[in-house]
Amino acid sequence: MGRHALRYGILAYLGMLLVVPVGMIAYRTFEHGLSPVWHALSSGNAVSAIKLSLLITVIAVPINVVFGIATGWLIARRKMPLPWLFNAIINLPFAMSPVIIGLAVWQLYGRNGWIGTYLIAHNEPVLFTWKAMVIATVFVSLPFVVREVVPVLEELGTEQEQAATVLGASAFQGFWRVTLPAIRWAIVYGTILTVARALGEYGAVNLVSSNIVGQGFTLPLYVDNRVTELDPTGAYSAGLLLAVISLIILVGMTTFSGRRRKPEEADAA
Repeated sequence: MGRHALRYGILAYLGMLLVVPVGMIAYRTFEHGLSPVWHALSSGNAVSAIKLSLLITVIAVPINVVFGIATGWLIARRKMPLPWLFNAIINLPFAMSPVIIGLAVWQLYGRNGWIGTYLIAHNEPVLFTWKAMVIATVFVSLPFVVREVVPVLEELGTEQEQAATVLGASAFQGFWRVTLPAIRWAIVYGTILTVARALGEYGAVNLVSSNIVGQGFTLPLYVDNRVTELDPTGAYSAGLLLAVISLIILVGMTTFSGRRRKPEEADAA
């Protein structure tokens, strides 16, 4: 009896914390029908925010996937100098507030920054453009693929790679045909997490964006702007779109997590 009470209590708590607020957003969004929602999401400013969010994600995610695979392989297969420091740097976006990350980008690429001074002198400003938003997003979503790949590589060991080398495979062939297929689900799972963080990032990109309506707003920034401008329909519509994307990502994470377990259970059997 006590076990069931605890279980239902936890479910009720999660429902109050997550399901009820999202349900209220959905209710408020469609309170006056579909037409206002369609009008809000098809407006020029909303479409611009959606496009900018997608652009940043399409650029930032592949960068972090390639970096994550390469870095994960180095950590698992090579002895890095000062490994504790290297791991601390990789984990920095987990521990540091996104606002601090945005401030660091602002300092580096601003008018008086080390890099910004040179770029502005050559008419290639980065701060307050989509480029700065990409840089901030890359930084905050940096660790996800690395942290998924490293444990899998360490668990796999090097026996299969050594066997491929003995059979005449080059280092690249061994990685492409042996290592990469073995870590594919870790890469997919890390990629999904990276996409989720890139689409939902607010604090870092808020400091480095132009904050110009129709040009410098991602979806999270657009939701904040609609709230500030007392446009509840626009805010609820954009917020619900983000919630739907998050739900799709959650389903994808759950699906791929199950697929990851199947090979592990087969190997254990």
